Amino acid sequence: MFILVSLPYFAFMIRFERHTLANGLRMTVHRDEGTPMATTDILYDAGARDEDPGATGFAHLFEHLMFEGTPRIPFFDVPVMMAGGENNAFTNNDITNYYITLPANNLETAFWLESDRMRGLDLHEERVNNQKSVVTEEFRQRYLNQPYGDLLLLLRPLAYRIHPYRWSAIGMDISHIERADSASARRFYDRFYTPSNAILSVAGNVDPDKVFTLAEKWFGEIPAGVKHSRSLPVEPEQDERRELTVHRPVPSAHLTMAFHTGARISRDFYVLDLLTDILAGCDSARFPSILVRKKELFSDADIYISGEADPGLVIFSGRLKDGVDIRKAEEAVTDELRRVADDRVSVAELEKARNRYESHRLMSYMNAANKAFNLAYHEVLGDAAGINTEKEQYMSVTEEEITAASQLTFRPENCSVIHYLPEKR
Repeated sequence: MFILVSLPYFAFMIRFERHTLANGLRMTVHRDEGTPMATTDILYDAGARDEDPGATGFAHLFEHLMFEGTPRIPFFDVPVMMAGGENNAFTNNDITNYYITLPANNLETAFWLESDRMRGLDLHEERVNNQKSVVTEEFRQRYLNQPYGDLLLLLRPLAYRIHPYRWSAIGMDISHIERADSASARRFYDRFYTPSNAILSVAGNVDPDKVFTLAEKWFGEIPAGVKHSRSLPVEPEQDERRELTVHRPVPSAHLTMAFHTGARISRDFYVLDLLTDILAGCDSARFPSILVRKKELFSDADIYISGEADPGLVIFSGRLKDGVDIRKAEEAVTDELRRVADDRVSVAELEKARNRYESHRLMSYMNAANKAFNLAYHEVLGDAAGINTEKEQYMSVTEEEITAASQLTFRPENCSVIHYLPEKR
């Protein structure tokens, strides 16, 4: 007998305070007395979508350049380690994010470091060339010379025709970074790395008023810069199936299918995020159960939503078992997606997905660094309070909404497909 157990609907709120400096730097502070640590997260509203189509990869290049130091602080990592902290960064199509976690009583060290590299990064030719070499080698090793590494490089220009999501965060072509120089790096830095284009989020054992005072001290005198105004081309609705077949030196075939969907703050995102969890979010989900174990077509089968700020993709990704015809495998995936569109998901499946979301959320927000980032990220999406309101978005998703979103999304003409096949011997 199957017994459905629901997790309690926790009223778990991330409390925070806001402040904006005169130069436009937006701030959020969350006080967490349960940790001796603090995280400063500074998010720049600049990602791969903001690049010139003829000079892509600069957002990612700057993720590296920001650790090259300044004339005042030539080695960024040394003061962080001396303060007992750690730091890192990441870039995607929408943002570039930097964070430092350290003992809360050393918080001012993080402000000193972040304000210094916002103010005066060292962009001499030697520094730029050093990181160009690192990034171009990363491009080769992770995307060009690794099995299946170029899949997203192939998928994006297939799915997108005019929107800058048509290239990955690493860039469209390795030659774009190879041509970068100190002057082009300076233009990108001056355009995007300004207080008016940044969000500073702090979470940990801190006093918000003292944090705001420190921010005024270290960031208040930095010129605001020109607030970046984004005007990107709107991707037209896809009206026909697109297919690409490539042969590569890989051990087995791989099937990728991408379907256009709504933006990160659209209702579709929450509905389809839960649906992809129902389909592939755990070992007992539909795709592992049916496509992998029952039909034995795939060795692994996943589906996920890309979650970009602008309208993104739902992406199926599966590696085929030896001897399986890729068109037969694609037909099986299509059948399962059609089954979702024609028949409602069960109450038990939806409740299980909601429970997993709630559990992951609670576990994630035990970490101050995750709270700092998510406050900054929701602020760049439009309102930091979204960190608390999005739970209701997930919990209110209905079976009817999943059916409707499936019917709209998983249409043949809305699909871009890559058949990634082993080279013929």
